Amino acid sequence: MSKLINNSELNNNELNKVVEFPINNKNTINKFFGNNSFNDAVMRERLPKNIYKALRKTIDEGAPLEPEIAEVVANAMKDWAIEKGATHFAHWFQPMTGVTAEKHESFISPTHEGKVIMEFSGKELIKGEPDASSFPSGGLRATFEARGYTAWDCTSPAFLKEDNAGVTLCIPTVFCSYNGEALDEKTPLLRSMEALSKQAVRILRLFGNTKVKRIFATVGPEQEYFLIDKELFKKRKDLMYTGRTLFGAKPPKGQELEDHYFRSINERVSAFMRELNIELWKLGVSAKTQHNEVAPSQYELATIFTTANIANDHNQIIMEYLKKVADRHGLVCLLHEKPFSYINGSGKHNNWSIATDDGQNLLDPGSTPNENAQFLIFLCAFIKAVDEYPELLRVSVANPGNDHRLGANEAPPAIISLYLGEQLTNILEQLKNGSTAKCTNGHCYLEIGVSTLPPLPKDSTDRNRTSPIAFTGNKFEFRMVPSSGTIATPNTVLNTIMAESLEQIANRLEKAEDFSSEVKKIIKEIVEKHMRIVFNGNNYSEEWVEEAKRRGLPNIEAMVYAIPHIIAEKSKKLFEKHGVFSESELKARYEILLERYIKQIDIEAATMLNMAKTQILPASIKYSEKLSDAINKIKSVSLELDCSSIENILNKVVYNVRKLVDSIDKLEALMNESSALHNDKYKHACFSREKIFAAMNELRKYADTLETLVDKDLWPFPTYGELLYSI
Repeated sequence: MSKLINNSELNNNELNKVVEFPINNKNTINKFFGNNSFNDAVMRERLPKNIYKALRKTIDEGAPLEPEIAEVVANAMKDWAIEKGATHFAHWFQPMTGVTAEKHESFISPTHEGKVIMEFSGKELIKGEPDASSFPSGGLRATFEARGYTAWDCTSPAFLKEDNAGVTLCIPTVFCSYNGEALDEKTPLLRSMEALSKQAVRILRLFGNTKVKRIFATVGPEQEYFLIDKELFKKRKDLMYTGRTLFGAKPPKGQELEDHYFRSINERVSAFMRELNIELWKLGVSAKTQHNEVAPSQYELATIFTTANIANDHNQIIMEYLKKVADRHGLVCLLHEKPFSYINGSGKHNNWSIATDDGQNLLDPGSTPNENAQFLIFLCAFIKAVDEYPELLRVSVANPGNDHRLGANEAPPAIISLYLGEQLTNILEQLKNGSTAKCTNGHCYLEIGVSTLPPLPKDSTDRNRTSPIAFTGNKFEFRMVPSSGTIATPNTVLNTIMAESLEQIANRLEKAEDFSSEVKKIIKEIVEKHMRIVFNGNNYSEEWVEEAKRRGLPNIEAMVYAIPHIIAEKSKKLFEKHGVFSESELKARYEILLERYIKQIDIEAATMLNMAKTQILPASIKYSEKLSDAINKIKSVSLELDCSSIENILNKVVYNVRKLVDSIDKLEALMNESSALHNDKYKHACFSREKIFAAMNELRKYADTLETLVDKDLWPFPTYGELLYSI
């Protein structure tokens, strides 16, 4: 275990001396990896064989979990946790706040002798009861309807948190209301995985695979983030309250020299990454890749693929530990999508694929005609799904921070499109235009021309970093996911729209008199109808915006305009059909997204006003006085001395101060006006986007100009140059 240290003890010179790590010549990574995870190896060792098999059947096949099984598991889990120093357990869940939640309870149970024993029942493992009214519910719960339940997700391993508070057993759970509605991000994800599995298995049966019982969405997320010095962070109200800089002039150096990307990692950051890796490895999180990203002070961490629900849990753990470990090193981790203007923002590239329970990747092209035909069906199903539901994909990655990032030069535009690469695109175009069957030794391959399809290596295409969704050999990389957000929502949408597409294909194939002909017909129809969503060029270009418009692809530039699509009739029908969301659950999420947007803009606007009025304005006035005094002193010596250059600077300062005050007054008036719209959330959110956000940008323009004019010693908070180059 890393030695926990008080932040006040830290300084750059002592950092590497005070942090102790468990890696040495005798203690390699494989000896402590997963030590704090109640994983399969621990369950196999500690559970009776029949209990272990029953639990595995629930995890692998979705079989019901019997109460007596849970009782045995709970006792084994408690003993394991207590042996490792745990005194409390917590149902760990993911409410619709964007962060995780946990309610801690001790293992103690009093005896009649005035002592305590350590107990943990199957009932406590399976179910908890946090207050549901204090979390965002979009109307599903009210203050007088407080009951909510957490239920154990046995498919995701329990884990131990170690920190200055001690050791806590965290049990991954779902969170639902008294009436069974999902109040979290994870329940819909699990439902969507079931829906996808059901339809994908139907397709596999048609291709002759009778062994596969379940398929899983698999995900490998890449997490981008910034690190800045904690002492500088504490001097910026905007960073503290909103996670991004609301003011800041362009620094002399940004990322123009392209000298930060993949550069050698400096020792302070390397020490942070080393401790972070060890903390994650102990929890069984497979942190794999780390490097400097494009922008100064920006970094990335990627994990190895795993099932979507576990990948989601692990990513939530990663975000928590990024902040926790950074704090120990005198740093602050910024997960906001655009903490700094003028340089790259952060995303979370969501690498999505589908795999069978025996390990077959269904998006791997394979090497035989039959495998290729199966691959093409799954590929075309995905193309169809993306083209039919681009609005849902857009809203799945919508948060206030991502509005600042999407469409900038480091991120795909808000237009949803697919990159397939030239080879796959050409093959699909050939199939659309018709092909002939190929026969050898009297055996005819499927009549879709796939006998001519060459074996495709995993990297059969170049990468397209500008594409929102790119095929990268055996998976799709969804690049629009926000860095601070959960990956549960985008993967829920990906799973559901793919399930719908596969269901439509399976319905046709099951009724087909000639399977091969129907496969050929389906592929041809999908390519003809849906290839408009495929674009292999530069998504950053203005030409593509015009081309996308010509193709009829939606361009939803801001979150607020994407939100209504979640309650569109088409969306309701889709999610209800596959049992992912009920109409009331969709309506709740619509309300929550609007409310979150309004509140975030209000917080940012209030923070800007506070900083402008109490910091920027006084500093600028003080500098004006300083310039005036200088001019008066010079003129007191001789009226003939030229003060025009100083007077010119003073005029610029005074002009921008006047404009700053005007902008402050305008923003305050708009905020007062917006408060009258609280009864119509969508109208309120649009007002926030179109009026308040625009007024904030105007205020910032004059404040940032003043930063370039005012004496550095008078400027009230750290500049971009200081923030980005302090570590």
